[in-house]
Amino acid sequence: MFRTIRETWPRGQAPTAAFCGEDDRVRVMASFGFDDLESDDDLQRLVNFAARLCDAPIALVSLVETDRQRFLAREGFDAKETPRSTSFCATAMLQTGMLIVPDATQDERFAGFPIVTGPEHVRFYAGAPLVSAEGAPLGSLCVIDTEPRPGGLSDMQRDGLAVLADSVMSRFTQHRLDIAANYEIAEREKRLESIIDSVPGIAWSADRKANFDYFNARWKEVTGAEPPKIPADWRDFVHPEDFDETLEVFSQAVEKTTPFESEWRMRQSDGSYRWVLSRGVPIADGGKGSRWFGTLFDIDEQYKLSESRELLAGELSHRIKNIFAVVSGLVAIKARNHPEAHEFAEELGKTIKALGLAHDYVRPVEGRRGESLRDLLSDLVAPYQDGKGKRITVDGADSAIGHRAATPLALIFHELATNSAKYGALSCDDGRIAIELRETGSDELTIRWEEFSIPCDDVADEAHEGFGSRMLRLSVEGQLRGRFERTFSSEGLVCEIVVPKSALTS
Repeated sequence: MFRTIRETWPRGQAPTAAFCGEDDRVRVMASFGFDDLESDDDLQRLVNFAARLCDAPIALVSLVETDRQRFLAREGFDAKETPRSTSFCATAMLQTGMLIVPDATQDERFAGFPIVTGPEHVRFYAGAPLVSAEGAPLGSLCVIDTEPRPGGLSDMQRDGLAVLADSVMSRFTQHRLDIAANYEIAEREKRLESIIDSVPGIAWSADRKANFDYFNARWKEVTGAEPPKIPADWRDFVHPEDFDETLEVFSQAVEKTTPFESEWRMRQSDGSYRWVLSRGVPIADGGKGSRWFGTLFDIDEQYKLSESRELLAGELSHRIKNIFAVVSGLVAIKARNHPEAHEFAEELGKTIKALGLAHDYVRPVEGRRGESLRDLLSDLVAPYQDGKGKRITVDGADSAIGHRAATPLALIFHELATNSAKYGALSCDDGRIAIELRETGSDELTIRWEEFSIPCDDVADEAHEGFGSRMLRLSVEGQLRGRFERTFSSEGLVCEIVVPKSALTS
């Protein structure tokens, strides 16, 4: 494992024997990616300065390979490489310090080299070893002269050349770190891409202008086609009935840089369409705006199952409404033969009607779906309003209502309104009722029913609890898990019902 940290081999220390073997040394050299550093500007500046510092006509950054030495940067020398067998640098890279050859014709190691005997006329050589952090010899930074130099280099020149050699190694090391970092990034991207390709949905990315630049493998598997490049290209893959609306949703999200979500039908490779859930989020891209990342998941089975359930729910709702109507009709028919039960039958009919109204608020009936507690209360008390709608007011906070809560709520307020019409404020011309909804806790809603007016008839003993009162208490405490309190005053009646919000929406 080669070092990828910023370390240097100690100056003046010979390379380690562990990396002087040619195979090991070549493997270390390969980790530097030297091909990318040929004619490197930084190395060229170092070579130029080395030549000026040492007042030498030639300066080279030399790499000693298996059969040749090649020059990554050179000054005053035309050849890009020479044979290793006649290389000064092959000797210099193995030294404990700088190799100085005052006169090559007088040094038996180099006197017979062609560059000494030939037209190159090399006489003086000074080379600082280039050694990797592992201790592998790589080559040298050298200066060459065609005239002998009995005095070699001055102390300043020797020190300067050694410092420049360190800078060459720093450039090498930085490039190797970059290679290692890029390799690690590429490996991570490859692993991430493999993970993304394994997910069951389609994943994509786009730039801030919504130019799509990536789709995982799932896209081709699903569509059998090349992916779109711009939003308009999606027309080939989105059902014609869904395209305009889907494009508008996406365009608005891109314009406002907000997440988006939509459901639409996507064309498959066989030409059929399946429902998908499309989502996308903008992610800040380092001051360059926002990139987009999104997914497409097949929801066709869930969508069709939901449709079938809605169809079934609608059919059940219709039949339940019919049952209410039949029961109400049977009560009316039977009451005709029993005049003494007329009042009871009328009350029962109104209660059944209230239950049917509550049912409208939790199931779709003829295109209508109720959502609001305030709306339900307003509909329940509507038969008791005056022409101006001021006799009974509904104010305050609101809440969604669920199918479990709708029925007891309808029974509770139908009973309160019926009692008021018989014995309370609604039995008097000037009577009125105020219904206030207010949040009294993080998960509580208080419904206050207050009647204003002296009752026209005698009010039953407040301590006595009849069937209606027991039904109220059972509905509030049993079905809604709430609390019920009723008080009487000279002005009328006050009922406070405290219910958990979770019970209302369940």
